[in-house]
Formats: sequence, C-alpha cells, structure tokens
Amino acid sequence: MQFDQFRTFRVAAADLNGQMRGKRVPQSAYAKLDIEGSRMPLSVLNVDIWGADIEDSPLVFASGDEDGVLKPTEHGPVPMPWLDSPSALVPMWMFHDDGRPFAGDPRHALRRVLDRYAERGWTVQAAVEMEFYLVDDTGHQLSAPQNPISGRPVFGNAILSIRQLDAFDAFLTDLYEACDAMDIPADSASSEAGLGQFEINLAHRDAMAAADDAWLFKSLVRGMARRHDMAATFMAKPFPNDAGNGMHVHFSVLDEDGNNIFDDGGPKGTELLRNAVAGCIAGMPGGTLLWAPHGNSYARFAPGAHAPTSACWAYENRTAAIRIPSGPHRARRIEHRVACGDINPYLTLSAILGSALAGIEDGLQPSEPITGNAYDLDLPGIMPDWASAIDRFEIDPVMARIFTPELIQNLTMTKRQEVRRLAELPPEEHWMVYLETV
Repeated sequence: MQFDQFRTFRVAAADLNGQMRGKRVPQSAYAKLDIEGSRMPLSVLNVDIWGADIEDSPLVFASGDEDGVLKPTEHGPVPMPWLDSPSALVPMWMFHDDGRPFAGDPRHALRRVLDRYAERGWTVQAAVEMEFYLVDDTGHQLSAPQNPISGRPVFGNAILSIRQLDAFDAFLTDLYEACDAMDIPADSASSEAGLGQFEINLAHRDAMAAADDAWLFKSLVRGMARRHDMAATFMAKPFPNDAGNGMHVHFSVLDEDGNNIFDDGGPKGTELLRNAVAGCIAGMPGGTLLWAPHGNSYARFAPGAHAPTSACWAYENRTAAIRIPSGPHRARRIEHRVACGDINPYLTLSAILGSALAGIEDGLQPSEPITGNAYDLDLPGIMPDWASAIDRFEIDPVMARIFTPELIQNLTMTKRQEVRRLAELPPEEHWMVYLETV
C-alpha cells in the first residue's frame, strides 16, 4: 500500500460489541505506531452499545480508568473505500503499559484459543458466511430498499435470484472491488429469502485472519451501502416477518504436516471430529450470549425459520446447529450454524473453537447424528432469552475454560446495562439502536 496517498489514518480496535473504537490521526503519526502505539483508556473496549461507560465497572472506578496502548495487529493497514477522502484503517489491539495483552480485548481472547491449538502443533482454518440486508431507513420504520433499476421498493422473496443480484449489480461490483483493495477474500454472493437480503461467503484462511475479515467486512458493507444511498444492517431480525441474518462459521484443523485432522478418507470424519462436535454442543448453552448478543437477536430463533434452535448435529442437514457438509474428504470440516449476524466475530470464533478444543481435550462423544427435521425433535437447545443467556455465560464451565474472568465479568456487566437501558425505550425504536452498530 502506498501510504503517501492517504492524508489521514484511523487506528481502531474492536470493543466487546465488535464496534470500532479508536482515533483519526494524521499521516505523520503512522511511522510512530509500531514503536509508540496509540494511548486510549482500557475501558473504551468495554462500553455498551451506545458507547457509554459501564456503571460500577472496576475498569473505570477501581483502576482509575487507566490508559492502555493500542498497537498494530499483524493484519496491516487497509484502505477505507467508502470514504470520500483517501484514508486508511490500521487494525489495532490493546496492551497494558508493561506489554501484557489486555484481557478485555476480544481479539486477544481469540489469540489465547488459537495459541492452545498451536501448543498441539495445530492451526485452524476458518471461513464465514455473512448475511445482511440492504434497507431504506429514511422513515419512522425500516422498509425494503428501492430496486436501482425500477426505482420501486423491492417486493417478493428472491432467494437465489439472479434477477435481484443483477438489480443491485452496481453496489455488489463496488463491494467486491473494495474487498479486493482491503484483502478481504469475498467469494460467492447470493440473494437470500428476505426482501433486500444478501449473503456473501468469505474464503477459508487462518482463523485469526477470518475473524479480521468478518470485522472489516461489516464496516465495509455498511459504508458502501451509504455510498449507494441505502443502509445495510447485520441486525439479527430487521423485519419481524422476514428471514433473519446469520453468520455461519466453517472450520477445520491442520496438523504440522498440513493434514486435516478431521479427514478419515471418507464422509464420516475422524474421532477427533466427533470430539470437536461434542465440544461444540456442550458449549452451546453457555455460548448463547455470543451467538445472540443483543435484544433483537432472540427474535431470529423461531422453529422453522432457518435458525437452528436445538443443540444437535448431523451430516448434510441444515436444520441442525452443527452440520458436517459433504464434499471432498480432504476438506472435511464443521459448520457451526447458530450465530446471528450481529455478533462480535472475535468472541464468536473464540467460543466455537474453544468449545471444540474442550471436546477434544476431554474426549467427549456426541449423541448420534440426527436425521430429518431438527425442529420436529424434542432436543435441548440454546438459552431462550437474553437475560438467561447472560446469566448462563457468567457461570458456564465451558466458557470459563475459554475466556478470562475479567472478560466474562466485563461482558456480563455490559449486557446487563444494555438490558436495562433498552427496556426504557419504546420497542418501535429498538431498530435505531442496532441498525448500524452491530
């Protein structure tokens, strides 16, 4: 990247909700970032969805709200094609002054999990499927976007419709060009079941890079939609009677020789795959808060609505929470299908991969894979609502093996504050809180 073309930079890290927190700095400051970093309060990564400090948080009050140091991640800077003036974004993560990683930083949580895989000589490859809506937010409620060709609002379901892809070709073309510029490996795009809903698959790569891709992609989509006079949202359920947004996570694990530890040469996969599946199922209740982190998230979980609600697994069955896709045996992988589109990618991948590793470490065995429609079966499920998901995350033994006590405390305090504040707003205004923040 030629830095002299950028007059300003953004330095930003992910907070607990996945929002970018940071600063706008002049070009002259870039050369100092690797050495000096950028100082910000530690508490800035642990604020609520509105950006407010957490009441009675030990980060703010017990510590005196001390500064930390943001340092560039290994990802490197990327352009920001949605802005009018040439600018670049430098992804950052938070450290203490003495060099220790800040435990409240979601990216460090994923690093801790991946380091545990590395101790076994393993690396994780992951990919995500990202669903989002293009919407018109100019009125008092959300509505479908205008068809760029006809100028009339989109109507009718258009699942896998080439016609709808073609109608929004200008937006999608700009989006793909921006992905190339930002080194986001965008793969296939499809029109989904909702009015103005799309899915774009991001290609497999190192799990940390996959999380970075998802985090950057969400900002890119929202920014490019505005350039095309629309809004884009990853809200779990933008429209009550339409399909929700999800984020499916695919992952496999490679040993030191590059062999897939889930591959047994056939369709069933190895014992390690079944251990990992059992771990994912064991982590399902405690991780609910990470697959569904907001009040709106729970509107997505309805039987028959293409959002898995039961903690079960199957081969090639999209009604199951954990799916083993078919295909070449060398690419044998696990697909975790529960997460909503409004997640923090770092926390979600931490919980999924950490649960899988716990299953491997403990030699867990899953129940028999289901057949048929999971919605018709009486099976244990995820936590049913936001409050119970917060309570379970706080005490769950699987989550305690993945996340530090500090992060668990910060996240539960954050979410309880959001529950209280959201209850003070009329339900018809909730979408305004989440439209472009998640």
